Amino acid sequence: MTINVSRRGFMIGSAAGTAALLVGVNAKGVLAAGSGVAAATDLNPFVKIDADGTVTVIIKHFEMGQGTTTGLTTLVAEELGADWDTVQTAFAPADNERYANLFFHAQGTGGSTSIANSFMQYREAGAAARDLLVRAAAQNWGVDASSITVENGMLKSGGNSGHFGEFVAIAATLEAVEKPTVKTPDQFKLIGSDKLHRKDNTDKTNGTAIFAMDVNLPGMIYAAIMRSPKFGGTVTSFDDTASKDVAGFIAAQILPNKAGVVAFGKNTWAAFQARDALSVEWDFSQAETRSTDAMIADHKVLLDAPQFDANHEVPLASVEPLLANATKTIDAEFTFPFLAHAPLEPENCIIEPTENGVRLHDGCQFPTLTRPMVAAALGLEPSQVEIRTLYAGGSFGRRANGASDYNVEAAMAFAVSGRKVPVKLVWSREDDIRGGYYRPMAVHRAKIGLDSDGKIIGWDHRMAVKSIMKGGPMEGMVQDGIDPTSVEGVTESLYTIPNHGIGLSDFQTPTPILWWRSVGHTHTGYVMETLMDMLATETGQDPIEMRLAMLDPAGTNQARMIEAIKLVREISGWEKGDKRGFAAHLSFNTCVAVVADVTVEDTSVHVNKLFMAVECGVAVNPDVIRAQMEGGAGYALCAAFRNEITLTDGEVDQFNFPDYELLRNAEMPAIEVAIVQSNNAPTGVGEPGVPPTAPAVANAIFGKTGKRITDLPMTKAGFDFV
Repeated sequence: MTINVSRRGFMIGSAAGTAALLVGVNAKGVLAAGSGVAAATDLNPFVKIDADGTVTVIIKHFEMGQGTTTGLTTLVAEELGADWDTVQTAFAPADNERYANLFFHAQGTGGSTSIANSFMQYREAGAAARDLLVRAAAQNWGVDASSITVENGMLKSGGNSGHFGEFVAIAATLEAVEKPTVKTPDQFKLIGSDKLHRKDNTDKTNGTAIFAMDVNLPGMIYAAIMRSPKFGGTVTSFDDTASKDVAGFIAAQILPNKAGVVAFGKNTWAAFQARDALSVEWDFSQAETRSTDAMIADHKVLLDAPQFDANHEVPLASVEPLLANATKTIDAEFTFPFLAHAPLEPENCIIEPTENGVRLHDGCQFPTLTRPMVAAALGLEPSQVEIRTLYAGGSFGRRANGASDYNVEAAMAFAVSGRKVPVKLVWSREDDIRGGYYRPMAVHRAKIGLDSDGKIIGWDHRMAVKSIMKGGPMEGMVQDGIDPTSVEGVTESLYTIPNHGIGLSDFQTPTPILWWRSVGHTHTGYVMETLMDMLATETGQDPIEMRLAMLDPAGTNQARMIEAIKLVREISGWEKGDKRGFAAHLSFNTCVAVVADVTVEDTSVHVNKLFMAVECGVAVNPDVIRAQMEGGAGYALCAAFRNEITLTDGEVDQFNFPDYELLRNAEMPAIEVAIVQSNNAPTGVGEPGVPPTAPAVANAIFGKTGKRITDLPMTKAGFDFV
């Protein structure tokens, strides 16, 4: 059974089990071990072994279904020699100094980094624990440590044998080695195994997994918020007369930032009904009032004179004369709508008073951002905000919010409630679809110049999109005015493209936007791989052979991409002249290549099968990797087929799943995933399956119909997906 504990709860548990062995990193950043309260306060444990032999792996990344509880546990169990079936997991407390993502230097989950940043950290913790137990057993048995074997939670030497717990008391007195010896790939038994069951499956299947929505506390009240129908609007006044007729209604208050009115109820239903009965007057003077068509038009105006040259080595101005002398040009313009994240569990969290401050119960994706934001909303120090991390029912980036919007809303609601009882804030599905945050709208315009031999002589690529990073906590990533998440996938293209000028303009709107699964690659990958297919068609080349010719095998990532492309060509049986679609893209340091097989009858499109090949370094959990590729493909198809967030006079038109449809089971194509065998350090898999999927399907539709789709969603091209 999975154990969810706060930092305080974890320390109390450690204190109670005085014979427990804790292995982690101490304040000096070196591996250390100990037992009881002293160890819990002196180091950040990754492994806890109790006297009964129970092994608990402390998970520093939250679990939204992407498999961190399985992946991080695999790393420890592999090196420790633990029994996979009995290893437990516990979410780490919110503590930036102790549980930081080694890539972000902050505690958070995102960017497909969970396994990549933890790969050696968790393996070394497991190896250090194993070394301590072996030395303890050797001391206890009076044998040489080299005679001891470790497997499935048992230590053996000659006629001696014992489980881990029998040696934790001695092990806790020993000094951890500074650099434990970890296994070589040929010694792996768990890493790379297809036989491990997921650690979160049982609890999620039998209903014992705890999500924030499941939390009920004594005296808790419920909150629902009436937000401005236009983004950027503020409350001027409200009338709760009708709300007072709702059974269970408690009170209504304007939020301190005037962004909405919160209604409190004795249960969720009462809070929602009371909220909906409110009459609110709004100030829209600073709000978004445009409709979708006007916003797209404004994006296109920005393309005429880009603000920034995103490729400093090739200014756009230098490309223009080259294109003027081209024998032939390929011209295309692409539009992409706002997209909602639409996780199955809408945003919700609970804030309760504690002796020292408050405790937040949340499927918290980025505690380092959330803790100070909640503290600021309540006038507390971050240290006064305790976070209890729970399972999350999806996120796709929605919960990793620089403004910690729903957490701060809960804090404001808690503040105006009087701060005496726990407050549970619940968003409805409609709140989530209509209330932002969204993948930003984006528009691209490209012009590729070819010489008489069909060779590229210049490429003018312009895009307009609202910056995700500017004005947020990660604004430091912006360089020379260029938000890298706006242009990633174009500036980082693996293809050898001469004279590739890239222009960027920042679109301005009060509409809140946010990273969405695979961030900027969601639109840049589609554009690049559609243009590559157009280039292959225009020059009469096989799409795969052309791409392979444009990849330099001497480049590390190019070589990895070549491996992925060749693998997907092999498993799909691709042949020259194939009318299926192909696309490949590097994102989050992982290479994915896709072949899409579709059937088109009149305007009806059915995606029969996707073939996917991924190069992601060492495949820690192949089954999880395949699931992430499949999930990424489904997520991409769901959006590309028919989904969009549109605005009329600044108000979102969509409400719920009936008009923002998820992919149904019958619409999900068969998917065959192949993993490139590699001993490279693992890279991410949560997001890279998204970018190449939609362009592969679009290229397949072109192969069957001759019609290019450059305006998403694809239904705008007149197709239905069946």
